[in-house]
Amino acid sequence: MGRGRQKAKQTKVARELKYFSPDTNYRALEQELTSPGRTDLVTDNRRAPVDAKDEPDADVYSRWDER
Repeated sequence: MGRGRQKAKQTKVARELKYFSPDTNYRALEQELTSPGRTDLVTDNRRAPVDAKDEPDADVYSRWDER
């Protein structure tokens, strides 16, 4: 018998959540997204390709190379 009351309450809560629109502070959001402290999201962390001559261990096996 309590299922109808429970379902009605869940429906009410779902409607409140669906149609609730809080005031958004766009200035604070902009400052958060463009803050200088979060440069890890903006910069590209990929490494530049390394030449074989720049690597210290590049010529370790060259003495066994039979070319």
